[in-house]
Amino acid sequence: MKAEAEIVDGVFLVRVDQVRYSKERQKPFYALRFSVLEPTPWVGRAFSARLYCTAKALWKFSWFLRDFGYDTELFGRDEIDDKALIGLRGVVKLSNSVVNGRHVTNLEAFATAGAWVSIDSPSRSQVAS
Repeated sequence: MKAEAEIVDGVFLVRVDQVRYSKERQKPFYALRFSVLEPTPWVGRAFSARLYCTAKALWKFSWFLRDFGYDTELFGRDEIDDKALIGLRGVVKLSNSVVNGRHVTNLEAFATAGAWVSIDSPSRSQVAS
């Protein structure tokens, strides 16, 4: 696998490789490390991003869990098993920004892995170039 590096803004089919929960006082979050599965020029690249678990951000975390195929029984009981997140696949839309001098990869949107085939090929290559 290629080293983790800044990845371009775009849409990618990814797999969750690592998960770490961080319970900060004001903003608990899951730090996720993803591997890119598609498009071809980015296969094997890795990137990290955060999904916050505050009351205001739970809608986004739920969206991620649903689209990445998290166990519906655990999801229904509001249980998050870090190990059950490893290996989940889905589509992410990324954007990059700089906050307080640090590079941040933002998870803007999610879709099921099956949605990847419905993404138009020319736009995929444009996004990833």
